Amino acid sequence: MADIHGRWDGRFEGVRAALARNLDSGEELGASLVLDIDGDIVIDIWGGFCDQDRTVPWTERTITNVWSTTKTVTSLAALMLVDRGQLELDAPVARYWPEFGAAGKQDVLVRHFMSHSSGVSGLDQPAVIEDLYDWEKATSRMAAQAPWWEPGGAQGYHALNYGHLVGELVRRISGKPLKQFVAEEIAGPLGADFQIGAQRADWERIAPVVPPPPLPFDLAAMDPASPAVRTLTGPFIEADVANTPGWRHADLGAVNGHGNARSVARVMSVVARGGEVDGVRLLSQKTIDLIFRDQFDEVDLVLGVPLRRGIGYGLPRPDVVPWIPDERICFWGGWGGSVIAMDTGRRMTFSYMMNKMGAGIIGSDRCTEYGQAVYDAVTG
Repeated sequence: MADIHGRWDGRFEGVRAALARNLDSGEELGASLVLDIDGDIVIDIWGGFCDQDRTVPWTERTITNVWSTTKTVTSLAALMLVDRGQLELDAPVARYWPEFGAAGKQDVLVRHFMSHSSGVSGLDQPAVIEDLYDWEKATSRMAAQAPWWEPGGAQGYHALNYGHLVGELVRRISGKPLKQFVAEEIAGPLGADFQIGAQRADWERIAPVVPPPPLPFDLAAMDPASPAVRTLTGPFIEADVANTPGWRHADLGAVNGHGNARSVARVMSVVARGGEVDGVRLLSQKTIDLIFRDQFDEVDLVLGVPLRRGIGYGLPRPDVVPWIPDERICFWGGWGGSVIAMDTGRRMTFSYMMNKMGAGIIGSDRCTEYGQAVYDAVTG
């Protein structure tokens, strides 16, 4: 039987047992789960291993690349600027970033960035991952591109460049690169062990990601002019790139956040707890309410599944993410199955981070199992 470390309230034995089962079966390699209910940490558990040889245990201090869960923190950074009156969601992006108004993008609004509807969901070809490591080069190319669809007319997941688009607004307004803003104005004040990229001193405690099964579609058989193909090849990446020095040094606010369930929950509980955590206020309730402004409820042009989006976050759609009730909840997750969900009605934050990536487009069987066990316990 797998050793599960940490603590959990007896009501949530089902969550602990599910993690133990998945570790025993090999479905899970190493993972951490946290549930915060209005500041009461009722689950804070971890177990398994950092490496595929199972020689390095996953510990309380283990962190991993959390993929698109990073976007939730990047969105928080932007909402903080909205809260301060420095950024307006319905303003043209070009007000803050004049160069972005080129090539027919003069009417792209800030909320189009935050709802994945700007039409600029990747780099025009040719594109390789190293292009995204050069912030100035990447953002200049995005500013010069024509949109791939009518901005604001449809959603198409900004898979790898969401952090560049939103992060450039953060940089232009605050004067700080996104990773610095997150370090100094979010993670630092909250005492959260989360960072965009990973400092060299922390590499020894990173659990490398283990790539998932292949995606359930063949890019080569799809229309090369489609937003899906253009996005997923602009640039194309293999999952194990996340284990390389170049990736860890980069400022990729869409995909290279490093943390664990505890640190991601610490940051994002700001949303569930009315904008303030232990005396640190980052948002007002008025700004949190903006998250729930419905932007889209339709098939995403890139991911090919129906998604409901608010400002910066996904909103409940039980036919797609069945364990999340259709209530005042916002969430998102990362490639392979990590997830963070903020339930504002219950002032509850659920976080799951792992290193072995699972199959699926939105979430994985494992995150569904844990999330359902959480809601079974709190609603039963």
